[in-house]
Amino acid sequence: MNLFDSLSLRDVTLRNRIAVSPMCEYSAIDGVPQPWHMVHLGSRAVGGAGLVLAEATAVEARGRISPADTGIWNDEQAEAWAAIAAFLDAQGAVPGIQLAHAGRKASTAPPWSDATKVEVGEGGWLTVAPSALAYAEDYPQPDALDAAGIAAVIEAFRVATQRSIDCGFRVIEIHAAHGYLLHQFLSPLSNQRDDQWGGSFENRIRLTRAVVAAARSAMPDGLPLLVRISATDWVDGGWDIEQSIELCRLLGNEGVDLIDVSSGGLSRDQSITLGPGYQVPFAARIRREAAIATGAVGLITEPQQAQAIIANGEADMVLLARELLRDPYWPRRAAKELGVQIEAPKQYARAW
Repeated sequence: MNLFDSLSLRDVTLRNRIAVSPMCEYSAIDGVPQPWHMVHLGSRAVGGAGLVLAEATAVEARGRISPADTGIWNDEQAEAWAAIAAFLDAQGAVPGIQLAHAGRKASTAPPWSDATKVEVGEGGWLTVAPSALAYAEDYPQPDALDAAGIAAVIEAFRVATQRSIDCGFRVIEIHAAHGYLLHQFLSPLSNQRDDQWGGSFENRIRLTRAVVAAARSAMPDGLPLLVRISATDWVDGGWDIEQSIELCRLLGNEGVDLIDVSSGGLSRDQSITLGPGYQVPFAARIRREAAIATGAVGLITEPQQAQAIIANGEADMVLLARELLRDPYWPRRAAKELGVQIEAPKQYARAW
């Protein structure tokens, strides 16, 4: 395998194995993506990525990370997303979207703000979680979801999946990482329930499996479903790689086509040793031991580094985030460095 080989997931074929990782832009109005989102995502499609994943998009209003996050719970939002998906497709990239619910990490201010939480009455809202445990002292205090609330979340993911397909997105990713709602249910650090949704491993993974089943039920058989997980909390006693492998084995049998492997985000007590490709070993283990395709993410910046990850069978795809903020045309630079000829948009062909 090589970085610029195509990748087929069900009936969808990516032109290469480079994906734009979902990156929140905190630039929406009432959940509606703006011209900024068209330019941000469209530039990376023109830049040559095979898959462009739109940012964590809330399945319901209280699931936004901040009031400036995108959503897909109403027709106005869907209409704006449809135009973006169509443009990505026209540039040869596969349009994808990450569906999310922030849970207890919701109702917060954009990261460049001086504040952390947004108070109710100032544009904020009541947040929910598996247990009434705040992420941190400066975050909102959540309410524990009851059975009806959990059922509503599952249905919201199903409806959002259907809306996304109707918008023209051809890849759906469920966000179960980075300390957001599904991850909160997975980890014993944040899930202290004693009912069918908490306690044992089987109970803690129940919501993620239910959301996957709901999303898959709304999708045509030919379109792929991805799940992003945090392979470890980086905290003793939390969610870890062994539990991740077992979850991914199950998800592979339940209609998930690729696991997007990240880590952390659940606790401020996390202790991470950062370095180039520091999360790649997690993707490699899950690919090998759970027998499912994976995507690697995290401090992947150089073309030879990305090529080695694919060539060595550590992952089936690489997802780039900050490097693609610095250079939207990174795939074109990578192709040149690796000696691969790729097409350029006719408007830009004279530069290549």
